[in-house]
Amino acid sequence: MLGRLRLGPLNPRGRRFPEPSHPYRNEFQRDRDRIVHSRAFRRLEGKTQVFSVGFGDHFRNRLTHTIEVAQVARTIAVALHLNEEYTETLALAHDLGHPPFGHSGERELDRQMHRFGSRFEHNRHALRIVDSLEERYARFDGLNLTYEVREGIVKHSRELTEEDPETVDLLPGVRPPLEAQLLDFADEIAYNTADIDDAFAAGLVGLEEIGEAVPVFGGLAEQVETQFPGATGRVKFWEIQRQVMNLLIGGLIEGTYAAAQASHVESVEDVRALDHRIAQFTPSAADISKQLRNLLVHKVYAYPQLVEVRAAAVKRVSELFEYLVENPEHVSSGYRECLNYTPPYRVVCDYMAGMTDSYFLRMYNALLKASTRA
Repeated sequence: MLGRLRLGPLNPRGRRFPEPSHPYRNEFQRDRDRIVHSRAFRRLEGKTQVFSVGFGDHFRNRLTHTIEVAQVARTIAVALHLNEEYTETLALAHDLGHPPFGHSGERELDRQMHRFGSRFEHNRHALRIVDSLEERYARFDGLNLTYEVREGIVKHSRELTEEDPETVDLLPGVRPPLEAQLLDFADEIAYNTADIDDAFAAGLVGLEEIGEAVPVFGGLAEQVETQFPGATGRVKFWEIQRQVMNLLIGGLIEGTYAAAQASHVESVEDVRALDHRIAQFTPSAADISKQLRNLLVHKVYAYPQLVEVRAAAVKRVSELFEYLVENPEHVSSGYRECLNYTPPYRVVCDYMAGMTDSYFLRMYNALLKASTRA
């Protein structure tokens, strides 16, 4: 049986605005609950994962994807004896900064911001949300999360290297805790297996096609066919998918444990001080994940109807951004107040990044089509 990591407790360093401790919740539980009750978290339900609402009622959205990532991440944290509550909190926050229309919307907002010498990146925007844009407390802007959660939000994918006043308190130049390092892998497991599930449901790929692209899937398909010959294709797929998820999760647990042992880490401080990250798949699990990704890229993400939908979304994001920068009085009332002390392009970016897909389309139709008629 695989041993558990013993890195000692992860003790929160506090918050930017000190608060008294809670009588029955620890600091990471409080952060988790603040995220779950935020408007940004609720809006994830209306944001595209891969398939937009028009494709059907059962496909993942950004919120259901987030819940699945949290489930995977918690499983891994418990197996490695890490801080489950910290891990869950990071997982629930990891997509807060995503704009409408998935990564296509993110890339277009970034392109627009580059025109003004700035940028847009969803992890950095998630930090902006929890630090200032959420308004739920009388004593401070944002959610006043612990330093560790704020750090994990911006550093789970990459280190902070540049000097930035917004992140100078988040230990730039050092590795984040292992819980944060695991997050991108949990995300990868969740979206690879879920996107294949949605693609199978949409009829874009079949069992044989998946088995050819992902050999372990094909081997499991033969076993399932022998065990459950009378099951429907859909049920057979789910039987295989669960086993593939187990292989990926087990591979991440095993690979990370082996890397931690090889690095001789015994504390969170040891993890931070390394010149490399510890979280990793075993080679076999990495191969499975890569094969799934390649299949998705070539057979699903490149599906003509999805490409067409993304192209139309990018065009609309560009048009609405340019219109609102020229006419910033049309942002909603809460954002209009920010125009007194924030450049219009930054206010417009914050406003558009918070939109759900459907709200974006309503605003696009109301503003752009109205201006065309005028």
